[in-house]
Amino acid sequence: MYLVKKEQSYKGAVVLGLNDALVELSGALVGLSFALAETTLIATVGLITGFAAALSMAASEYLSAKEDKHKNPVKASVYTGIAYIIAVLILVAPYFIFSDIYTSTAIMSCLVVVIIASYTGYVSRVENKSFKRKFIEMFSITFTVSIISFLFGTLVKRIV
Repeated sequence: MYLVKKEQSYKGAVVLGLNDALVELSGALVGLSFALAETTLIATVGLITGFAAALSMAASEYLSAKEDKHKNPVKASVYTGIAYIIAVLILVAPYFIFSDIYTSTAIMSCLVVVIIASYTGYVSRVENKSFKRKFIEMFSITFTVSIISFLFGTLVKRIV
């Protein structure tokens, strides 16, 4: 039980990496889909962007955790970075597999919902909190960013 309690203190680091990847990368992939319209290019740009963002988030978590005397900064940054990279690999995969941007974007969007539901379900059980409230919050943030990115990607495509 002690190990479970101790590891739960890094839940925030996992949430940071996972949620930031879901929000940032899903938004970027949706925007890129309608700006670039080529799945291999979208996947490549998404993978590079996601990897750089994972390193950035891990470094930020390291600096943040140094201020928290209850966390090991290296361990917190590793949790953040790994969660981010896993999300990146999952979200980018449909763009490498399918050649149609609409299919890739639809599958990526479904994967976002599955990841949010899985993580929210886990946290809700562990913390004995409402699944619905946490799910709606994470989903709403991710969906809003994706819609804004879609609109921006459409605008960029028309301007360029």
